[in-house]
Amino acid sequence: MNWNTRVAELLDIKYPIIQGGLAYLAYSDLAAAVSNAGGLGQITAMSLGSPDLLRDEIHRVKGMTTNPYGVNFAIGQHGRPFEKFLEVAIEEQVPVISMTGGNPAPLFKQLEGVDTKKLVLVAAKRQAVKAEELGADAVMVVGQEGGGHLGKNDIGTMVLIPQVVDAVSIPVIASGGIGDGRGLMAALSLGAEGIEMGTRFIATKECVHASNSYKQCLVEGTENDTVVIKKTLGTPARAIYNKWTEKILKLEENHADYERLKEYISGKANKKFIYDGKLDEGFAWAGQVMGMINDIPSVEELIHRMILDATKIREKWAK
Repeated sequence: MNWNTRVAELLDIKYPIIQGGLAYLAYSDLAAAVSNAGGLGQITAMSLGSPDLLRDEIHRVKGMTTNPYGVNFAIGQHGRPFEKFLEVAIEEQVPVISMTGGNPAPLFKQLEGVDTKKLVLVAAKRQAVKAEELGADAVMVVGQEGGGHLGKNDIGTMVLIPQVVDAVSIPVIASGGIGDGRGLMAALSLGAEGIEMGTRFIATKECVHASNSYKQCLVEGTENDTVVIKKTLGTPARAIYNKWTEKILKLEENHADYERLKEYISGKANKKFIYDGKLDEGFAWAGQVMGMINDIPSVEELIHRMILDATKIREKWAK
């Protein structure tokens, strides 16, 4: 069955399924597996220690797949300068560059004249319009169900996607609360032409950097086991509820500023959970879709299952 939406055509992929940037987790093993399975895998650039390490990851992906892949720039992460990292992506002729978590305008300036597809993650209609004005080829639109950093207005995916579809002419990619074939079909019915998944791809065999404890939390947890932290900083983000995020919420209730919070929301605290499996000594991002995760398949198995289920829905609708 044909899944050739504008997103699939734009990115030259078989299925309009994109793997999210996933700080500290989205490296070559996962990216290549997603691309080989017919979606678009991505490397997270700004979690790497140096531009040379990004080059190494790109070379690894190129060695594992001949299909298109992307590099994600979480430009708000750690406040680190991105220019040298982006320079490497340009030199390596990366097919797709995605931008999340900050003002993408400086990246577009550096990408002027570069033959790469440019995706921007947004969480509001006005952000999507601005991304199109800057020259984005498509926008990824995340609703408040999603994991990691979200919009400030608590708008769900079901409401946000149609609003953005009506506001822009470029393809829209839906994100937030999607983890199976039903989610894919729901997104397409809302006018999106592809989906992005983050949390669901963590609970796969090829997400080798995620601890087994983290993956098991995603399998055993429900949609009620997430909380939104960092609201008081103006950068709300959804994480797994545990003793650590409870501390963060209490600090926020007491009007703690960034200096007081930074130890608790740092990359170091994140890695204690996601790498070391120290479940109460750090935090981990997760969307409400964790309530729909029941197993840890290979990426190929997951995508095959999604497309099979989505195909059955299409056939049912055709009747």
